[in-house]
Amino acid sequence: MASLGLALGGGGARGLAHIGVLKVLDEEDIVPAAITGCSMGSLVGGLYAYYGNARKVEETILQFISLPQFSKLGIEQFDDHTKKTNKGYFDQFFDYVGMRLQAVNTLNRLSFFDSDRTSDLYEMIPDVPIEQLGIKFSAIATDLNSGEEINFTRGSLRHAVRASSAIPGIFPPVRYGKYYLVDGSASESVPAGKVKEIGADRVLAVDVTRSLKIVDQPQNIFDILYRTEDITSFHLSMLRLREADLVIRPNVRQRSWTDFDHAAEIIAAGEAVAKENIAEIKKLEQRNAYLVEIEHFIKKLKGDV
Repeated sequence: MASLGLALGGGGARGLAHIGVLKVLDEEDIVPAAITGCSMGSLVGGLYAYYGNARKVEETILQFISLPQFSKLGIEQFDDHTKKTNKGYFDQFFDYVGMRLQAVNTLNRLSFFDSDRTSDLYEMIPDVPIEQLGIKFSAIATDLNSGEEINFTRGSLRHAVRASSAIPGIFPPVRYGKYYLVDGSASESVPAGKVKEIGADRVLAVDVTRSLKIVDQPQNIFDILYRTEDITSFHLSMLRLREADLVIRPNVRQRSWTDFDHAAEIIAAGEAVAKENIAEIKKLEQRNAYLVEIEHFIKKLKGDV
């Protein structure tokens, strides 16, 4: 039996585009047999596997990011300080300095935000067993102790999503059994191959990786760290995406991972790219399973996967 799998990548606010893609699939009565998510992709994918309805996922997430406890986190302070704003020069300067002083003060801790400040973030995720969801689902996280990539297919949905989206240095690592986990993007930015482990024989990947632009020479250690992470994430994504049968890229790559105040536009970008590619998506869903298997075999012979 043909089984379409979705691989939903990480990207912070850019990952809200996954909601738009899922809304179009709902409209076209295309039901994925399996979903594997990483970081924001795990949050959106996990909620969809639970509700089975993209509009309900949209409603849940938009309602949450409008709450005071989310805005109080001040996630926007991690945005690129060179981004134009309506603030004056001195306001921008003190924001820039203040953020870095806070970062220095956290050097004796494991993350910028502590567990108490972040625990409420995941209350929107139902604390239900992954194996009981209506759609097969898994979430990717990375074990700091072993460096192992963990594909959670069982256990608490809430804990798995929290581990998968624990951005290193910003949110605290998550203890889960023998593991000490951070954001799955550290090892698997777009989990195209992992969704096959839970039953998919063909993969639609949604890539929301930030575009890799030419930038000015870094001026300090923070610029270097941010730039290095961008480069690593970009090249890792390109490698992992070779395992997908179809890749679609919402027009959000210029967005910051902190752009939650542009949620509506980002979701709309997901809808737009899904509609643009709906013929190819339907063709992939309906393709003969034996032909898909042959194509995968040829890819392996050519070294494409």
